[in-house]
Amino acid sequence: MWKCPKCGRSFEKTDQPHYCGKPSTIDEYIEGQDEALRPRLKEVRQIIKEAIPQAQEKISWSMPTYWKGKNLIHFAASKKHLGIYPGGEATTVFAEELKAYDTSKGTIRIPWKEPLPRDLIGKIALWCYETYQS
Repeated sequence: MWKCPKCGRSFEKTDQPHYCGKPSTIDEYIEGQDEALRPRLKEVRQIIKEAIPQAQEKISWSMPTYWKGKNLIHFAASKKHLGIYPGGEATTVFAEELKAYDTSKGTIRIPWKEPLPRDLIGKIALWCYETYQS
């Protein structure tokens, strides 16, 4: 067992990535990530903000979230990839354009070493806004 010296939580794996407390803003979320990942997270945030400026930013399910009457799209840092979570229908609608990425129902995984598909992320965010907003 390994115990985090900052928050005191115990984990099976030594130095297991985790949050020491829950972030309350997207800025806190990004600042809580590894320094090397922060520019990519800021970039994805900017892409989504530009695509759907009417959506409110918040933290939901401990992830950066864009909301307009309901959750529209989330993103999050994982060890090997950037996760984008537009909901199950979006990954079906954009299946052809997402062939290069690992996807599952409602999840898009973009490896950290791959360039961000800026236009596609913006297009998916806008689709989520137009489709899911109440």
